[in-house]
Amino acid sequence: MKKNIAILYGGDSAERIISERSSVTIEKHLPKEKYSTYRVSVSGSEWKVDIADGRSIPVNKDDFSFVHDCEKIGFDCAFIIIHGTPGENGILQAYFDLLGIPYTTCSAFVSALTFDKYACKCYLRSLGISMADDFLLKKTDVFNRIEIEEKIVYPVFVKPNVGGSSFGVTKVYSADDLKVAVDIARKEDCDVIIESFVEGIELSHGIYLTNQRTLELPVTQILSKNSFFDYEAKYEGKSEEITPAHIPDDLSDRVKSLTKKISNRLGCWGLVRIDYIYSGDRLYFLEINTVPGMSEASIIPQQILHAGLSISEVLDWLVEDAISRNSNCEQ
Repeated sequence: MKKNIAILYGGDSAERIISERSSVTIEKHLPKEKYSTYRVSVSGSEWKVDIADGRSIPVNKDDFSFVHDCEKIGFDCAFIIIHGTPGENGILQAYFDLLGIPYTTCSAFVSALTFDKYACKCYLRSLGISMADDFLLKKTDVFNRIEIEEKIVYPVFVKPNVGGSSFGVTKVYSADDLKVAVDIARKEDCDVIIESFVEGIELSHGIYLTNQRTLELPVTQILSKNSFFDYEAKYEGKSEEITPAHIPDDLSDRVKSLTKKISNRLGCWGLVRIDYIYSGDRLYFLEINTVPGMSEASIIPQQILHAGLSISEVLDWLVEDAISRNSNCEQ
């Protein structure tokens, strides 16, 4: 009997469009002989199941089910592919924990920690992980350029403390543009993180982690045609993504080892992607993505294929491992 899989997409951030593209890839590649898939659009309190005839049906959030042609349909697993809130910050994970429904991402706690860029950096810095100097400007803080410049040097990146896909991110070269960049970032999140620019080779690495297996994917090298790996570079062809990266084998091994160390110490599970800058023989941690993009243009699918695997195979692992993990927790 086929298992019912909910593919949750959308969300309440600027990354909604990326999430929708990712959900199409997930639905396309999940094995049809094993799963009945339903794309579930999440927007605020409005959750709806997309039906093949073009209609949508509201979800009963009391038990995460819906009724179609007089039949009540529940789900065996939630495939969360929402980038941003509520899919990447622990909110949906906590909801499914309450209902006892398996899901494909990290736990609620790990999702919340890694989604907060500054909190995650503080934790990893305590483990001796290299990273750029930074300054956190909270919602209630008054903008004070002198205070900021005591901790960071130009050029800097100004970005929302929570968020992704480079929405609200600006590269700032002088003090004249700093306040404007902060205002742009605050349109995405009230808290803003300002980081010193580290010049070097940009690398991205995916890893698959469960109790049953650890799969280290190839490392990708990113060559942006813009001033940094912004939205255009990520999704509109303004970059070259080289997989496997044109780097020495020993550096590739260092990246994989560091990704494994960070993921294990954070308690990550499933598919995770970590971005780095290699500079001066040091690997600088940039950020971690616990719900990495799965669109045709995304990095993880490229790494999966270069590893000699099929996307269908890895997605099948994710679902089966999620269900297995949930069953083990109930014993």
